[in-house]
This record gives sequence, structure tokens and C-alpha cells, in this order.
Amino acid sequence: MLTNAEIEAIHYEMSQTPHKKAAVIEALKVVLKHRGWVSDECIESIATLLDMSPTEVDSVASFYNLIYRRPVGRHIIHLCDSISCYVMGYETLYQALQQQLGIRFGETNNEQGFTLLPNCCLGCCDHAPALMIDEDLYKDVTPDHLQGILKSYT
Repeated sequence: MLTNAEIEAIHYEMSQTPHKKAAVIEALKVVLKHRGWVSDECIESIATLLDMSPTEVDSVASFYNLIYRRPVGRHIIHLCDSISCYVMGYETLYQALQQQLGIRFGETNNEQGFTLLPNCCLGCCDHAPALMIDEDLYKDVTPDHLQGILKSYT
């Protein structure tokens, strides 16, 4: 069930588009902003507001890797696993993250609040390997950089 603030924000987003359905991504982002993730119940509520089926809304939500369909930590780490990052040291970086955080992809470190997720491309192949924490992009990352980077989020 959506809150009044979420419904109001979604109605605003709907008013900015020529058709209700065109606001689906923005509606998902509203819920994400308020809750950090989008539950099945929220998918159903958004579907009702936009005159869509829950399956249609879920297909949009599951397509975008920045719409989280499960609870995540306070900070989300997206580790780029593109071919460029892979060649430039992705595997070593992934191993260092696993060791420092004690988690693998899809898991959350409850102590520090990090969720680790793979990302197919962060768009900076010329500065690989790369990772993104929340909205901050880090380029040319080595395992030696990780401790300092992670410390700034705790």
C-alpha cells in the first residue's frame, strides 16, 4: 500500500506525461526514493494508479537494474563486470570486495549496510575497472583503493 505522499508524487508525475502509463518509471522511482526498494504490493498499487497490470509494471521494474525489487542496504555497490572491466582487473576487485565486506553478489553486509550487485556496464570503459556506490562513480579502481573508498560510506 502506497503512502499519501507517494500517491501525491505519482499523481504529479502522471500530470507530466500525455498518458498515465508513461509515468511508470517515475512512479517506480518515487517508491524507490521513499522505501529504498519496490515490493510486490507497491507494484500492484502502482499498476492500479496507472491502469496497468501488475505484470506490466513488474516487467518495467525488473528490466532496470537500478530499480530494486528486494530490500537493499544503506549503500549499494554496483561493480561493473563488462569485458573492459573484466580485462582490467574486475575479478581481483570482486575478490577484494568479498573479503572486505564478507558478502557476494546479491547479499547485504548488515554491519556496514552495503549491498553488492553486478552491473553490466557503467559507461567508463576507458577507466576500467569501475564501480559505483550509490550515485558516486569510481574509475581505475584497484583493491588498494577499496578500503579508503568504503570507509567514506561508514
